[in-house]
Amino acid sequence: MYEISKVFSFSASHQLKGLPADHPCSRLHGHNYRVKLCFTMMGERLHGPGFIIDYRDLDAFKGWLDDTVDHRSLNEVFPDINPTAELLARKFWDQALKYNPFPMTVSLRVEVSETDKTWASYEPDLLLGEPT
Repeated sequence: MYEISKVFSFSASHQLKGLPADHPCSRLHGHNYRVKLCFTMMGERLHGPGFIIDYRDLDAFKGWLDDTVDHRSLNEVFPDINPTAELLARKFWDQALKYNPFPMTVSLRVEVSETDKTWASYEPDLLLGEPT
């Protein structure tokens, strides 16, 4: 089994609903987020010159992050969710599927960090792409 990952970063604000008024996250605040896409290949046969996925194929996801979430309010970008790291991981997972070819069977895990010490992740029990 092989795994690759790539980390992206952006800065954005959010305000979490449903918390006590004195909780710091109930106020509008910002983070320097990191988003990590982790692809795990099922099997031993790599694609093309020896890739799971070409890192350059992830450029479109980075462009989407830059255009859509960087220096924005995540509450406005995603009005349908309370923008916790966990729920953002799911949103970014859904978005990553739109931009990446899966030439072989892989699983995708998305990790989101709001601070140097905290991470949340989303990985459904689902395989993507073509069997090798």
